[in-house]
Amino acid sequence: WYGMFPQLGAPIGFFLSGGTFLLLGELMSDAAFFSYGWRIPFLASALLVAVGLYVRLKITETPDFQKVLDSKARVKVPMVAVMRDHRRALVLGTLIALATFVVFYLMTVFALSWGTAQLGFTRQQFLLLQLFAVIFFALTIPPSALLADSKGRRTAMMLVSGAIALFGLLYGPLFGSGGWVAVTFFMVLGMCLVGFTYGPLGTLLAELFPAEVRYTGASLTFNFASILGASLAPYIAMWLGANYGLEYVGYYLSAAALISLLALVLAGRQTRAA
Repeated sequence: WYGMFPQLGAPIGFFLSGGTFLLLGELMSDAAFFSYGWRIPFLASALLVAVGLYVRLKITETPDFQKVLDSKARVKVPMVAVMRDHRRALVLGTLIALATFVVFYLMTVFALSWGTAQLGFTRQQFLLLQLFAVIFFALTIPPSALLADSKGRRTAMMLVSGAIALFGLLYGPLFGSGGWVAVTFFMVLGMCLVGFTYGPLGTLLAELFPAEVRYTGASLTFNFASILGASLAPYIAMWLGANYGLEYVGYYLSAAALISLLALVLAGRQTRAA
């Protein structure tokens, strides 16, 4: 439950960023926006960087890590220790998080690009639709944490990974219809799945590693998964959509979810109590 709260930063951040771009689009011409206006949100985000730095400097150690310090069991170079001693957890954690990043970026970056370029939505229209769907992203994170606490983190993630695989089969028919009702339903459903997978993810990844390397291990798996899933997903999806149709974008999502599901099965007793 407590590990869920940092995850709320994603929908809140997306809502703020999307709302900022929506506001700029209303106040500026396209020429002005593409010339210099798009830089304004990035410059303004420096304020949030300062807030984040303040929090990081003031936060206290967790009880588990304090025990590591007290027992003088601290690892000098945690990244090396993770790469050397916890390779299995590192690989499985990366693959477990793969579906989370693929579905998130297909519902955000790719959906916005395809919706405006292929389905006839204006940028303003689709941003409004996305911001509406992001509300459901935020609303589903708390119940996902409750589900993970009652059924177990791995079981909860297995259930949602299976649901994402099924959703991939509906990706083309729902999104490709181009109708407001179908696309809105598609966006809301997809963002609900993002919330259900995003909520337990941080805690699950942390449980894969012992306390002395837990922060580094969870961070590495999270970021490796973002490289494999987030950075590549929009490009792969755009190529699949342009050459084979939206159905194959959905198959790509289903494949990523099945890979995550397999990794969750293989993880088995890898997880430890936090």
